[in-house]
Amino acid sequence: MSHLMNTYARQNITFTHGEGAWLWDTDGKRYLDALSGIAVNTLGHAHPRFTAALSAQIGKLIHTSNLYRVQEQEAIADKLCELSRMQEVFMCNSGCEANEAAIKLARLYGHNKGISEPTIIVMEKAFHGRTLATLSATGNRKVQAGFEPLVSGFVRVAYDDLDAIRQIAQHTPNIVAVLVEPIQGEGGIRTPDISYLQGLRKICDEHEWLLMLDEVQCGLGRTGKWFAFQHTNIMPDVMTLAKGLGSGVPVGACLAAGKATGTFKPGNHGSTFGGNPLASTAALATLNIMEQDKLLANAEKLGTWLKQQFEARLGGVKGVVTVRGQGLMLGIELDKPCGALVAKALEKGLIINVTADSVIRLLPSLIFSQAEAQQLLDILCPLVTEFLAQE
Repeated sequence: MSHLMNTYARQNITFTHGEGAWLWDTDGKRYLDALSGIAVNTLGHAHPRFTAALSAQIGKLIHTSNLYRVQEQEAIADKLCELSRMQEVFMCNSGCEANEAAIKLARLYGHNKGISEPTIIVMEKAFHGRTLATLSATGNRKVQAGFEPLVSGFVRVAYDDLDAIRQIAQHTPNIVAVLVEPIQGEGGIRTPDISYLQGLRKICDEHEWLLMLDEVQCGLGRTGKWFAFQHTNIMPDVMTLAKGLGSGVPVGACLAAGKATGTFKPGNHGSTFGGNPLASTAALATLNIMEQDKLLANAEKLGTWLKQQFEARLGGVKGVVTVRGQGLMLGIELDKPCGALVAKALEKGLIINVTADSVIRLLPSLIFSQAEAQQLLDILCPLVTEFLAQE
């Protein structure tokens, strides 16, 4: 009997170690990892250069606190701004903390403009975290139920619908920001039209709102560029990152640019562990290895090929609604709930995930090889076909 709180519907399997895109369980069985810890293990498992960087840092310094300058934290902030062309970074420990920082920043931005009750536009089917503020911003009633009263100050509209935003602008006072995922992850790998973010940028500029992008899942090379917004030639005012930033070490970041810069002052926000030497070293090592090994190009090329292959092999199968996504962030939507496929895939030595009840979510590490992508196809496509053929 475990003394852990019963907060997860865990699969009855325990992994002991990994190497690259592979994991081994306590029975010695090997699994192809097409989930990478839900987009966390950017470099796969036990990457030798990443391991060496962490080992060296642990031998020197793990934590000092933000009462002092942290040179590793300053280095990762510089690197993130170099890659994104943004200007300021707040380091934290997770995606929900990064989004909490963004929400607080937007509210303070509004108060600084004399708006007493700042309101943020958020999207249906969005997922921003499980703290009370990020839970309230999340567009999933299932994860909100039982935690009322929710935090006020959010108004919700349909995703990928610029007209809905324009209507809100006309009828809702006190709007200060739009918080949106460039690609909805938990919501089912939903990719908007390319003009969507461009249109949001224009609307936000017209009304002096902040455009805040949650790139916790879709950022950091997963779509084939460092950040998903870079496919659209716009710049956000705020961007949040986490998941793949530390390749498994908990680390998050909230970035600001333009009119959002200078909003936080000493005492406005903080984090005991945020950006400590170990976490910052993990993040910096991750980004450096991604550059050295050209992992963005791999994500773009391999992701495009995988999507084409899935479309070719499953496109004509009755019950497959669509294959969508970008880079190594792919979703296969079926016409019925398919959670049972997770266990069926494990039996075949494959790790996948199902989100939004009926979407197979694939988030392999960015080191995934062509041969491993072929194995993924050869295992998953027959499983999907067989599953859909069942009454």
